[in-house]
Amino acid sequence: MNAFLDTARAQVRKQAHALAGVADQLDDTFTEVVERVLATRGKVVTLGSGTSGVMAERLAHLLAVCGTPAFSLPTLDALHGGAGAVTADDLVIAFSKGGRSAELTELAGLLRLRGVPVVAVTEAPDSPFAATADVVVTVRTDPTDADLDGLVATGSTLVAAVWGDALTAVLKEARGHTAADVVAVHPAGIVGEATP
Repeated sequence: MNAFLDTARAQVRKQAHALAGVADQLDDTFTEVVERVLATRGKVVTLGSGTSGVMAERLAHLLAVCGTPAFSLPTLDALHGGAGAVTADDLVIAFSKGGRSAELTELAGLLRLRGVPVVAVTEAPDSPFAATADVVVTVRTDPTDADLDGLVATGSTLVAAVWGDALTAVLKEARGHTAADVVAVHPAGIVGEATP
């Protein structure tokens, strides 16, 4: 068999296993996040650095499409004044696999001091980042080598994404947000052409 295909298929299988494992990791913290989002008077603001920032941006987009007003704020921009866009009526959901991102930890702490509730989604519940949060959601990547060399955030970003997808699905259902509602805010592309 082609060695390239062997490597590729092995990686896909590791990542699929890691994603399937998220279902059993959902617990009371997931329910608490849902309840906090539903009670939020403002917007959901998502944060992250590096690939976690990419997942934060993805989640904000999906939430907005599915009936929960949200936007993603780049961490460094926020530390240079953009944090002023976030108010105590908002809820922050921040992602950091290892919880050691100094700039994200600083930002989460700053927002907490301003009365903004923070949810930390991380594999490191004892990290400095987690210590800044009101709610700590622990989601681990298993097997760890779903991340290349256990370091490059391949599988762990997918794990973060599927946690966010689950959150989006539950909130969409809780709000009674329909396919027609989705099309109403997404008139472009194939989604806009859909007839719900």
